[in-house]
Amino acid sequence: METTKKKRRKNSERRRTSRSRSPDKTGPSPINALDDGCLMHILSFLNPIPDRYNTALVCHRWRDLACHPRLWLRVEERPVKGFCGDGVFPDLKAAVLAAKPGDTILIAAGGSHVACDIQIKKPLCLVGGGALPDETILTCARGSDSAFEFLSTCKVMNLTVRAELGCCFLHRSGRLIIEGCILQCEDNPLDYLCFPIVSTASNTNTLSTVVKGQGDSVSVAHTRIEGGAKAVLTSGTLEVQRVRVIYSRASLLFWFDVEKMEKD
Repeated sequence: METTKKKRRKNSERRRTSRSRSPDKTGPSPINALDDGCLMHILSFLNPIPDRYNTALVCHRWRDLACHPRLWLRVEERPVKGFCGDGVFPDLKAAVLAAKPGDTILIAAGGSHVACDIQIKKPLCLVGGGALPDETILTCARGSDSAFEFLSTCKVMNLTVRAELGCCFLHRSGRLIIEGCILQCEDNPLDYLCFPIVSTASNTNTLSTVVKGQGDSVSVAHTRIEGGAKAVLTSGTLEVQRVRVIYSRASLLFWFDVEKMEKD
């Protein structure tokens, strides 16, 4: 009997010590113990949509950090023209001019956004704020060569770009990544002059730099392309490669790359 009691006492003591050594599950998680600057730096590595957007739903602190102007600028229509403050801009051109290399510009869904001959000379990420790409529409008016002219690396996501005459994207240099977008050239008698994507880049880099992803190129994924003479016009040394298309009753979804052809 005494030995049995001693065993029970030892077992109870072991349980107490194990409980005292185990971490408190009700306390704050290690990531919440970080200061705001460190946590914001971690959030900056997330994809803007949907990962960084979803972090704003965790708590009030995460929402304030995820929506901080340091992580992305915002384009929203304002009743007062010329309003600018706290990372909010009345139009896309003003946001691009104010952006720093590596910034993300979130374009609010709805409203009327104009994009005419906007030159992008620094690495940026343009993201539509709607749940679907057709909720954020950028219009390029007749008389403009393109909605955007890319002279640097850029990523465009979740946007609809409509060109009345000309092209949606004019790619001069850098790496252009297009994901989950809708590119539309409106029907008109001059359709033969319209192209959703035009690339004039002449990649003179060696094969090794191209493999590392440092050369001029265009990458298109899960994107609807409508209207125009053809989807892509190339006048430089790049060629369309690895084309995949999903056909549906309403639209066509494209995946392809525009790169310098590798020599055997």
